[in-house]
Amino acid sequence: MHDTEEALFRAVHGIAGRFAGQPVPVVMEALLRHLPEAPGLEVAEIRKIAEEISVGRDPSGL
Repeated sequence: MHDTEEALFRAVHGIAGRFAGQPVPVVMEALLRHLPEAPGLEVAEIRKIAEEISVGRDPSGL
């Protein structure tokens, strides 16, 4: 499980660096395309992550 979490954090961090400030739908598309599958990861949670990235934050914590 730890490897999955680390892969998610790294993917979010990379997307945050490339898509910071972009509109939420653009960030959502990138997240849906690039995030590894993880049990329990819901679309609503991905949208919250996209909203954070859209305003320039990196919710990965990295």
